[in-house]
This record gives sequence, structure tokens and C-alpha cells, in this order.
Amino acid sequence: MDFLSDLFLFIKERKKWVLVPVIFVLLLIGILIVIGGGSAIAPFIYTLF
Repeated sequence: MDFLSDLFLFIKERKKWVLVPVIFVLLLIGILIVIGGGSAIAPFIYTLF
């Protein structure tokens, strides 16, 4: 959790709000890969990439 607070403080202090959508998309892709890795949805997710 310390990493997330440091990341938020960095974005707030340096006014790098453009990084928020990038981080959100990376988290979304990571969640899709983790969920799709061991389920029946995996073939459908792998066709997206």
C-alpha cells in the first residue's frame, strides 16, 4: 500500500494527471490476464491480444 500512496503523491505533486489513464489501462489488462489465465474464458481473452 505504501507504493500506491507514493504513486498518488507523485502524480498529485508533479501534476502528472495524464498518467492516471495509463495506469488504469495497465491494471485492467493485468486483471484480464490474471482472471483469464485459469478459466474457461481464456481462449476468448487471448484472441483480443
